[in-house]
Amino acid sequence: MAMSNGGIENHNGKVDTNHLVQRGIGNSASQLTHLDPELADGNHHVANSNSDTPDIRPSRETVHHVGKDTWWEAGFHLIAAFDNSYVLGYPGLVMAYLGWIAGPICVGAFYVGSFYNNYLLATLHETGGKRHIRSRDLAGHILGPLMYKATWILQFLNLSIATVGSIILCGESLQGIWVAYSHNSAITLPIWVVISGGTYGLFAFFVPTLHSLRLHTAVSIFLSLIFICIAVGTSFNDGFRAAAPRDYSLLGTKADVSFRSIGSLATIAFAFNSNILPEMQAVVRQPAVRNMHKALVMQFTLGNFPIILVMMAAYWAYGNAVNPYLLNSTSGPRPWVALANVTAFLQMIVSIHVYALPMYEFVDTFFGRNYGDKRDWSAHSTLIRFLTRGTFIAIATFFGALLPFFGDFVALTGALSVFPLNFGLVHLMYLKVNGKNFALYQVAWHWGMIGLAVILTVTTATASVRQIISDATNAHVFSNT
Repeated sequence: MAMSNGGIENHNGKVDTNHLVQRGIGNSASQLTHLDPELADGNHHVANSNSDTPDIRPSRETVHHVGKDTWWEAGFHLIAAFDNSYVLGYPGLVMAYLGWIAGPICVGAFYVGSFYNNYLLATLHETGGKRHIRSRDLAGHILGPLMYKATWILQFLNLSIATVGSIILCGESLQGIWVAYSHNSAITLPIWVVISGGTYGLFAFFVPTLHSLRLHTAVSIFLSLIFICIAVGTSFNDGFRAAAPRDYSLLGTKADVSFRSIGSLATIAFAFNSNILPEMQAVVRQPAVRNMHKALVMQFTLGNFPIILVMMAAYWAYGNAVNPYLLNSTSGPRPWVALANVTAFLQMIVSIHVYALPMYEFVDTFFGRNYGDKRDWSAHSTLIRFLTRGTFIAIATFFGALLPFFGDFVALTGALSVFPLNFGLVHLMYLKVNGKNFALYQVAWHWGMIGLAVILTVTTATASVRQIISDATNAHVFSNT
């Protein structure tokens, strides 16, 4: 059985379902399952994949676009997801907690490990002759329904927390612009967070799918270059002009230093992993595995170099006094700092959308109807987008304004989802698929990585929760921090 050009081909011949698509009912499982028993499990989809190999079909139905982007467009998506305002927080949330010795070692180790894990994950994309276009589809196909549900929960938890943290960062950027040109402190950070959430809500409504985001991600890379160059340039300028030596010691009690150091490992993991690689790979043209490998090389060279550069340059310039939002530490010309905040805000709007789209894809598919090429802007689709995305963004904005501790959100996100999914689950799935052909040392290696992921998950989650409790205790809700 194969999908091709809007039809379903079974062992008895080809049945054309274009009339169903045109009438807006082509995504109904109940109307299609009589044609093929496999579709009863949800293994059906709108045939818009534009695949070069039609026998490799998407794992489940989706109203979003599959298989239409080049590898370099996928690379743009990846870079847009990583080179965002979070970069400005890593000097204060990683290097200031680890120092000059442990910091570069841990960053280098996670950099290599993250590329390796993502490379393995991309290799599994077409396991079993299907394009597994969602993380949960891949996990469920290889490890069963329980892992399908667990992956779904962990991934959506990751994306929800990341959205909250991203909206907080947008608020930080707007507040930075305001502070640069006004001495009026009446407009506090929670207000800027609400403004940011409203702005992102409008953007999310008008950009329905990841495929339609490809131009925005290209522009966002240019925006990233602006605020990253300004951040690095002002950091070097401040570092060379500093009158006194910088303090690179680790601040706090021994317990504080230990917990912060452990929690920073989750931040590093978050810096190099998205938890939505299968969803990004879904938009890539065939050959999907080879093209995604090219996109990953693009990300881990051109894309991740600025992240490491900002970490090291800012920590060298300011030491342990570096602000968790780097632009609040710089003393560069006011127009340049304001420009950096403006571009950081605009770029983060795009980045939030990349992370949130897997959740939107689920809701759009669940409630959606297929109207062919016009389905993204049908009255039904626009209403669903307005209600569902608006509700989600409103909730995320409320929590962002309530507890504006974006650094804690970053660490918690990495702890609860990146380590289990991008480190542990990847190796478990790879063993399940290929383990019969492995030598004993290869099996031991992958099980060792799984064990390490479990240890990191428990320790970093504990450290992150402790930090959130500490910050919540020392600050009131809706605080201007």
